[in-house]
Amino acid sequence: MFPNSARPVISIGAIHLDTIAHAGETVRRETSTPAAFSSRPGGVAANVARALCRLGIETSLVGALGDDSAARMLVDRLTGEGLGLVHATRHGMTTGQYLALHDPDGSLAAACVDDRILSEAPAELFDPILEDLTVRAPRETLWFLDANLPEPMLARVTATLAGRRIVANAVSEAKAPRLKSVLGALDCLLLNSGEAAALTGFSRNASQEDLAQALAETGLRGFVLTGGRAEVLVREDGLLTRFTPPPVEIVDVTGAGDALAAGTLAALARGYALTEAVPFGLSAAALTLRTTGALAADLSWDALNAT
Repeated sequence: MFPNSARPVISIGAIHLDTIAHAGETVRRETSTPAAFSSRPGGVAANVARALCRLGIETSLVGALGDDSAARMLVDRLTGEGLGLVHATRHGMTTGQYLALHDPDGSLAAACVDDRILSEAPAELFDPILEDLTVRAPRETLWFLDANLPEPMLARVTATLAGRRIVANAVSEAKAPRLKSVLGALDCLLLNSGEAAALTGFSRNASQEDLAQALAETGLRGFVLTGGRAEVLVREDGLLTRFTPPPVEIVDVTGAGDALAAGTLAALARGYALTEAVPFGLSAAALTLRTTGALAADLSWDALNAT
């Protein structure tokens, strides 16, 4: 471990404006449902970066924004939180938007996303940014990627970062397959069982153990495989370790996976091995599940050490 300092982290991927509706009763189709609305920064890479700042890690965020009011709000909010924001502006494009509807128990009833600003971006969009960052960033920097990046961009980014430590997040079942061609470049992949099934071609009903074996056969050096309330399987140095998530009363599922990634990355940045780092990620996820939104107000490194 690094007792007095930590490696910096650079997070690359989606930056969205999230609008979250928490319904006062079960969300109804084809009619309105009373709800409380809130807006905040979102996107996997942005959520992880924001959480890392709360956890005391020097963090930069790389993404794409439009030239609209949403972009201006996000720049003000993210830089105000201490992030080193480095973004490509795509003129004439709408900044990424995410709309989620939650039932009273915190479960996700429906969600929509407009991520064309990144999903339809040219592969070379971040080339100038990465050229600068790879020169300035310390060699021990941790690089985090999310699968919101289109497949050609993932290939280009991982090639640019060859020889550096890369952790990725599969994001969703639809986007996980984008990572197939770059799995060998990753030090660790964080994903859930549905994403693992999409990535490996297995059934969604496959066991965690079968999915873990299939992931190991892809050439991945390490992974963190979650399955809701099921055990979390972690592969490191050829060994599989199991963790049981702490029991928690769920208020809102938004951002729990991103918090798991951030807590794990914060521990990796401090020199913990992957199997030592994941319990910190699980604690961060539990804190997030107990609150509304993707970033728990009481998230801190001291809070993770206390759980």
